[in-house]
Amino acid sequence: MDKGSGWCFPTICPKYTIALIIVILTTIVMRIIYVICGSGKPLHTSSPKPKSTLIILGSGGHTAEMLNLISVLQKDRFTPRFYIAAWTDNMSLQKARVLEDSLVNQTGDGKVLEASQFMQIYRSREVGQSYLTSVGTTLIATTHAFWLMTKIRPQVILCNGPGTCIPLCVVAFIFKVVGIRWSSIFYVESIARVRKLSLSGLLLYELRMADQLFVQWSQLQRKYPRAQYVGRLM
Repeated sequence: MDKGSGWCFPTICPKYTIALIIVILTTIVMRIIYVICGSGKPLHTSSPKPKSTLIILGSGGHTAEMLNLISVLQKDRFTPRFYIAAWTDNMSLQKARVLEDSLVNQTGDGKVLEASQFMQIYRSREVGQSYLTSVGTTLIATTHAFWLMTKIRPQVILCNGPGTCIPLCVVAFIFKVVGIRWSSIFYVESIARVRKLSLSGLLLYELRMADQLFVQWSQLQRKYPRAQYVGRLM
């Protein structure tokens, strides 16, 4: 290129590249701060329409506790409902189907069942799996979570402890930052957690990804003051 032409590419003028990177990083940081500050507030809409809801199930006690919560949920306000469990956890989805079937029997309205869908996601880490090999499976689970969240795009996310929720919540937070969808994340810590949060709860608490984090023991709330104490739910 002619030096006298007056043109200057980033490779020739690195100061412009550095300035552009600083602007981009500053914008991202400001957006993240905005999302964190906006967490815990009502959904950014005054529409009375029902909210699409993602319900993340864990195995065993996690599923039992979550389904107890769903059983008292105002179904007409949180619909359609998308249930997600780990790829190797068929029992949790079966229990969720039984719950949704019971709603049809109570109301006699087949549309209730149509308002629910059941999906599975790859596990980030199986029980007993080494942390080294879990890096690869976590990447796979996160990629799968991106695909599921792009398909579902929920307005509300309910979770209560299984590690399965982390990739989905991370993707939901990223979607908030980039402006794809604002999903309100509500995390209800298991009643079995008396003195400290589970790893999933701790991650969502410390990284401020959960809009509201509920605990069922007052001493737990004192240890984590940003959590909401709601008493025994199960």
